Amino acid sequence: MQLSRENLLKAYRTMRTIRDFEERLHVEFATGEIPGFVHLYAGEEASAAGICMHLTERDKLASTHRGHGHCIAKGVDVRAMMSEIYGKKDGVCGGKGGSMHIAEIGKGMLGANGIVGGGPPLICGAALTAKTLKTGGVAIAFYGDGASNQGTTLESLNLAKIWSLPVIFVCEDNGYAEATAASYAVGGTQMKRAEGFGIPAVQVDGHDFFAVYEAAREAIERARNGGGPSMLHVMLDRFYGHFEGDATTYRGTGEVDRIRAGQDCLRRFRSKVTDAALLRHEDLDAIDRESAANIDAAVVHAKAAPLPSDADLLTDVYVSY
Repeated sequence: MQLSRENLLKAYRTMRTIRDFEERLHVEFATGEIPGFVHLYAGEEASAAGICMHLTERDKLASTHRGHGHCIAKGVDVRAMMSEIYGKKDGVCGGKGGSMHIAEIGKGMLGANGIVGGGPPLICGAALTAKTLKTGGVAIAFYGDGASNQGTTLESLNLAKIWSLPVIFVCEDNGYAEATAASYAVGGTQMKRAEGFGIPAVQVDGHDFFAVYEAAREAIERARNGGGPSMLHVMLDRFYGHFEGDATTYRGTGEVDRIRAGQDCLRRFRSKVTDAALLRHEDLDAIDRESAANIDAAVVHAKAAPLPSDADLLTDVYVSY
């Protein structure tokens, strides 16, 4: 399916924004000003962008502890996100969630999750709501190769199948569950696991935006049309450690350098669209400058923004009916 020039620019802008956001956080976290843990999505941008381009605010997604890219691709404001990560009052969650629990319900982003495998059951609930109320919405569960071994994920695959829920399970397989290689810790294949529940599945190159976009289009259309759940096994790589401060001694010498040089999804995208004369280098360079300026502004704002007050401590604890 041929994307319009407008959508090609949108795709690149999303991926570039994620990359710049994460690269800047890598620098800022080292200053000690950011509280809590940070898990960066750099290198995996094509997955979030290629999938979320098919979504609207009626569609829901649940993320992982590595959730910034999913937030940005779903349309969450980067300034409010940066303030949240700095723990500031005007953050998207009032400074109370931070990086690992960042969310914006109004955008359909149900949240990053510090519980490995915590998202798939939640997304089955969102999908059941969409099916029951006939909203036409779909629900996306992003999870990693480590979470694929959790009972919550396997139970969710079963539930989604027997209830024929409009769910797409997206296993973002970056090769490591923290420091443990998937080749060691995952028995069988993700494809066979999906097939075991009677769920159609496809493995896709997560370094290739266009491959992800097309696979997601088919799965999401099937879900919207009542065809039930699907799985995408997205093969990709992260550029940084599991968390900021991870010494990454489990990775081979030069591994990340080789990935950056040969499998960078932004470089691949840029090469494809310029070689095919779909976009000019100047178009993409302008987005690079715009994105860098936006992230600079977001950091400046976040550092100057006020912290939550004592009066905010007990708010958002109970639901008011």
